[in-house]
Amino acid sequence: MERDIFIIMVFCLVSEQLDILRTSSPLRHGGFAPALSDEEVITIEICGEFFKHSTDKDLFNYFKAHYQDWFPNLTDRTLFVRQAANLWQFKALIQQQIVFQAEQLLAPIQVIDTIPLPVCGWVRGVRDRCFPTLADYGYCAAKDLHYYGFKLGVRVSRIGMITFASLLPARPHDVNFTEELVSGFGKTVLGDKGFLDPFRQELLNDRYGTQLIVPKRKNMKNQDEIPIDKITSRLFRKIRKVIETVGSHLTERLNITKIRVHDLWHFQNRLIRKILTHTVAVFLNLQLNRKPLDLDGLVLN
Repeated sequence: MERDIFIIMVFCLVSEQLDILRTSSPLRHGGFAPALSDEEVITIEICGEFFKHSTDKDLFNYFKAHYQDWFPNLTDRTLFVRQAANLWQFKALIQQQIVFQAEQLLAPIQVIDTIPLPVCGWVRGVRDRCFPTLADYGYCAAKDLHYYGFKLGVRVSRIGMITFASLLPARPHDVNFTEELVSGFGKTVLGDKGFLDPFRQELLNDRYGTQLIVPKRKNMKNQDEIPIDKITSRLFRKIRKVIETVGSHLTERLNITKIRVHDLWHFQNRLIRKILTHTVAVFLNLQLNRKPLDLDGLVLN
């Protein structure tokens, strides 16, 4: 579709979701109404991110240069950025509403993983201590990457829609966050070897009915403790690859590993903005009967 059509579709979707939220509680409880509506701000953020304008400055300049007639009150970047940051909790709620409407929240098979989120260079982390008491040093074995920052824990459905996301400390091993990533989900969860812990897996199954399936290491004993036939095993490997595609979208298209801000408030806003953008793109693909993870073909360049 053309960019103009995409912007209109996103605006209609955001308006629909905000109307649902307003039925339970007003978004504001006082003060002057902002020049831009909340629908306009969130639409600009989602579309700007999807068009690969990942910084507030680039995003604002693009829409001011090309869509000023669509958003005539888009005049001050500082006010826009402040309003956008103040809406981060509502963007998180919109993302969850879309996942629920797409019937993916409780999809029977989901996949968990973590993504490293550096907040600055390794040397600068030593010198400047960005995000003191919050960020820490971590290591990603899959990328052989030492970094300073956080990690993003995600759970995605079989089609690739993000059903859960959480900002996690960088230093602890992934297995320490298993319970958080599968919280409230009592079905089948697939993970990589970073989540391998037979005792924890058995505990999750007994306590919550969650079957966490993780590939065994070659030197492990009792490899047939939970027998899985070859066809099912191949299927699970194929499904696990979905989260690699989602991770690629987040890191390469949406630049989730290059968020450069100085406080947690704006960091959270940028993070949920990118997750919401990915969710909206997958949702629109579903609505248009397209492949859910074909983000590149959704909008013509």
